[in-house]
Amino acid sequence: MKTSWRSASLVATAAAVLALTTACGQDGGTQSTGSQNVGATAVPGGYGSISTTPGNGYGADSTTAPSASAPAGGAAGQLAVVDNAKLGKIVTDGAGFTLYRFDQDTAEPPKSTCDGDCAKAWPPVPANGALAASGIDKSLLGEVTRSDGTKQLTIAGWPMYRFAKDTKAGDTKGEGVKGTWFATAPTGKKAGAASLPGLSVRDDPKLGPIIVDKNGMTVYRFLKDKAWPEPVSACTGACLEKWPVVAPVSPDDTKGVKKKGLMGFTRPDGAKQMTVNCWPIYTFSGDKTPGDTNGQGVGGTWYAVSPDGKPVGAPK
Repeated sequence: MKTSWRSASLVATAAAVLALTTACGQDGGTQSTGSQNVGATAVPGGYGSISTTPGNGYGADSTTAPSASAPAGGAAGQLAVVDNAKLGKIVTDGAGFTLYRFDQDTAEPPKSTCDGDCAKAWPPVPANGALAASGIDKSLLGEVTRSDGTKQLTIAGWPMYRFAKDTKAGDTKGEGVKGTWFATAPTGKKAGAASLPGLSVRDDPKLGPIIVDKNGMTVYRFLKDKAWPEPVSACTGACLEKWPVVAPVSPDDTKGVKKKGLMGFTRPDGAKQMTVNCWPIYTFSGDKTPGDTNGQGVGGTWYAVSPDGKPVGAPK
């Protein structure tokens, strides 16, 4: 199995999560203390139109796992590589259903983290009976043992899934769900994904230069967070379902982003989070494709991030 394309990113991430050794908070942006305000349309106890019931981390937009339409548990059969108008070349199973990969899994070593309700919404593809297609290097096919002992197909180490809401061959309704599920390219990488650094700058037609993550998804700041004397995130619990944290990346794995205060920190829940100018950064579950800015201005507290770490369009 080829591993060089992922090894560099693992090294970069390890370097980025070193403990903070300098004071932060050079940006004197708005800081508020009070209760979380994660969205103007949120109902009491909720965080907007996308359900974030605890434990519902599988990416469906309802509080229960949807009924499977894709062949849940069915053998992959003869894989195929097809051309998708938006995503380019993607891998499908023998019935024409799109195969997906999950960002919370790992490829080195292969590990599947999608169980329970998650596996109902995203049925794992069995390894048994899978045949390489023309356009897929046979050496990239493998398997991983799941927590229930079954064998799941992997491509370049990434566990493969179908999406229960794909109702017919060629559907790609799982693409970009929660910013963590993506159709699979023949190389095992995300289909259609440009080769982006961990953080880079995109010129948005409405907002101007803003930071995006490795998937091209818009990065946001929460005005209730703090950067001084050290980063503090006010987004906890269910808030994180709607606003996933950006994992640390090496400062060397960035392009166009101001280097000052560019580091990772450890949250009280043990998760690692990246900062820009010492401010914690997030993506938005309501952004489905690269270029979306649906989180801009939500609740008057969430804003895209400029290259110097300031919240774009935030009130003074």
